[in-house]
Amino acid sequence: MFVFVCAGCGARLTTPLSQVALPAHAHQKYGNGIQLPVLMESGTFAVDPEPWGPPWRRWEEIDPEEATARGVHAPVHALSYGPPGAIVIAPGDTRGTLLIPEKRGSACCGLDGADGPNMVCETCGLPVASRIDDCSLWQAVWLAPDAVHRLPVGGADTAPLSWEELMAQRKSTPPVEPIATWGSRFGTSYWWSWSPQWEAAAGRALAHLLAASEGRPVTVPDGLAEDVFQRALDAVLPAGPPARRAVLAGPALPAPDADAGILLVPTHPQTGETWTPAGPAASAYPVPLPFGVWLWLASPEPHPSVPASGTMPAGVLRDDPPAPRPNRLFRADAATFHHTLVRLPAVRSPWLGEILGKLSRHMLTCLF
Repeated sequence: MFVFVCAGCGARLTTPLSQVALPAHAHQKYGNGIQLPVLMESGTFAVDPEPWGPPWRRWEEIDPEEATARGVHAPVHALSYGPPGAIVIAPGDTRGTLLIPEKRGSACCGLDGADGPNMVCETCGLPVASRIDDCSLWQAVWLAPDAVHRLPVGGADTAPLSWEELMAQRKSTPPVEPIATWGSRFGTSYWWSWSPQWEAAAGRALAHLLAASEGRPVTVPDGLAEDVFQRALDAVLPAGPPARRAVLAGPALPAPDADAGILLVPTHPQTGETWTPAGPAASAYPVPLPFGVWLWLASPEPHPSVPASGTMPAGVLRDDPPAPRPNRLFRADAATFHHTLVRLPAVRSPWLGEILGKLSRHMLTCLF
């Protein structure tokens, strides 16, 4: 466990926290006027290894070799030149800070952090963090890495769960959830939609699937994985050459076939480690999925076809009707896709660079 303290005066700024992996949707902007929940679970923190936040420099101002050295291999609108290593926590886990509401950035419903830190240390006044709670953004507090120090508390931190323990917990992420909006004439309204977390996870995974394709068609498992990935893969990859096959692989699943060149595998929610198979399958291309998303794909939650009544039959987990289906086809998060793809060296391939260049067109056709 750790606490974060002010680098200026040493005052404590957080409750005790345990480190987890940075969520794939950490910087996601979802829709317009959407009320997104808190990004981090209470009692946890994650570190973004990349620079994020102001100051920003436009792509035209950056030397290509400098961008490559930072792991960016294709044009982006702008790159952050803030310090790397920002720490994200749940807003309720902050202590000893004061908010500067005037530094709301370009937000319309709350704060977006575009003006830099909007929270100061209550003791000495040093700017230490940015509170984010604008519409369509995940609610979070981002501690400035150059304004805080991390101190251990309470002895050694708890060891990460094993893959077997994670499977036993079965904390999966549903693909469909109710989405709330702000600003309706009739108050808060809801509708059933594809999960924003799934759309961000799919954006990251789709970039890897394209890099792994080597310009050939790719097939994914039938069912939900097909709903999530196949339409985009068929639209942007050629139909002629023999297809590469992507399969689900991970803890408690059978060993993948030898002809599976691409594996959809989980990442550990605490460490960020990507699950790796043993044997010949270890040479396949691993496509990372957040553990909760992967677990639902590998083992979907059962649901009775007819609502049960009276005493619950054996094997029936609940008797409410299935959640309504979204009213649109699945679309991967375009910004997460772009952020991931430009950081994969494979994007230097002309065919993959062409796909990236047509991203705006694909968004208009609702692929993203």
